[in-house]
Amino acid sequence: MNGGPPGAGPTVLITGGSSGLGAAVVTAVARAGGRPLVLDRRSPADGVPWVECDLADTRAAEAATRQLAERSGGLDAVVTAAGIDVPGKLADVPGETWERIVTVDLLATAAVVRAALPFLEASRGTIVTVASTLGVKAVSDATAYCAAKFGVVGFTRALAAELAGTIGVTLLIPGGMRTAFFDDRDPTYQPGPDAHLNDPADTANAIMFALSQPAGCAIREITVCADQETSYP
Repeated sequence: MNGGPPGAGPTVLITGGSSGLGAAVVTAVARAGGRPLVLDRRSPADGVPWVECDLADTRAAEAATRQLAERSGGLDAVVTAAGIDVPGKLADVPGETWERIVTVDLLATAAVVRAALPFLEASRGTIVTVASTLGVKAVSDATAYCAAKFGVVGFTRALAAELAGTIGVTLLIPGGMRTAFFDDRDPTYQPGPDAHLNDPADTANAIMFALSQPAGCAIREITVCADQETSYP
């Protein structure tokens, strides 16, 4: 998978690439000789091309995707690693917060992929969407996150059927990771000191495995979690 110049590594657009799993994917792509590109609200690691974008504005996400792709001469892959959550009872989470979670986690995933399709068709590239173990197992106080991540699962499975033979599509279902994802939560919803969480670098390695497959071979779904992950199975 490489639509770039001969000898160059793949050009990979990563949403949420300034922190957490996204930053781990940026590092993994660069170490593999590829060119990471980032869409995020904050700047990624030094020297990584990026466009500032609030993914809750899905039209802006589409425009930013096209901008990065055109500026870089195309795309070989997209990894939709951006995600947010604000846990709480449905009655307690403000409507605008609830809808922002669904927009960033689900609708922006579709928007970025939609905008990237012409570039990925040209390179016979790969899409990796990031769902969650809470996209296959529902829990209390997570209606927005579960709705969004269940949506990512359905979206990706349908997309794989739609794009079969033209673009590779992989659904990643990760468990909890040691990132800043939990930092701003009410302590009630933060993992305890003994929580079993994965290193995001290990999850990024699974993404790189999916991206390394030759044309015609698709890794359809990968679940990656700590071996004592409480939300799986």
